[in-house]
Amino acid sequence: MADELRGEPAALSLEQQQVPSSARVWNYWLGGKDHYRSDRVAGEAVVASYPQIVTLARQSRQFLIRAVRLLAGELGVRQFLDIGTGLPTMLNTHEVAQAVAPECRVVYVDNDPIVLAHARALLTNTTPEGVTAYVDADVHDPELIVADARNVLNFNEPVAVVFLGILGYVADFDEAKSIAARVMDAVPSGSYLLLRDNTDSGEKVREAADKYAESGVDPYHLRTVAQLHEFFTGLELLEPGLVPVEDWRPDDSAVGTAGHTGDHGGLARKP
Repeated sequence: MADELRGEPAALSLEQQQVPSSARVWNYWLGGKDHYRSDRVAGEAVVASYPQIVTLARQSRQFLIRAVRLLAGELGVRQFLDIGTGLPTMLNTHEVAQAVAPECRVVYVDNDPIVLAHARALLTNTTPEGVTAYVDADVHDPELIVADARNVLNFNEPVAVVFLGILGYVADFDEAKSIAARVMDAVPSGSYLLLRDNTDSGEKVREAADKYAESGVDPYHLRTVAQLHEFFTGLELLEPGLVPVEDWRPDDSAVGTAGHTGDHGGLARKP
């Protein structure tokens, strides 16, 4: 008997349901409802090795919320390109941005069919002035991402490029750097790079990454903090720099009081 997806829409075969998805596992950690048994098993395998993963997921979402509010508010950005968006859970990029500036235009990018199905069903404009759109593309193909995003975004005006937890799925570090650089090369001066990834911060984190890969999900490749700094080469990091996400401009919405999870993030401007 097929496992029931807890959210809508559900359209995967039994065979597809038995293969865990990184987007659905992340949704499970965030407390969402869009996951199958295989995703919950994979998620719990990581939790058993590294219980902080749930706090990490929720702190990472709060990092997104704080950064997008800053971008759409004080920094005046009106265009967002969110690459590797994952499944809708709570306060997604367009909801945060359009709450600050109703005219914001947001393009989400993913290549997971169920993510795209949910995005089209659930990620709709929150304001009549705004635009929310979706690109079906792989993170390994930045030229396609940029070409399709140009149908919605004006690349003569600043764009906030968002890579949250996605570049860790690119096995080769030089390729990951190239992907980020190629997208940033396409956007004009005054654009921003918002990036976060988990780091190789100890044995427990490495064990959790191994358990994650063993579950059948696409492997996640831990970087060092020094490597994450390389993504910002040629850009101007805003205060407080590349730091643990829970320490990046924290406010009253910060989640949990657990110690550092290894997740680092930063926001930088293209000069």
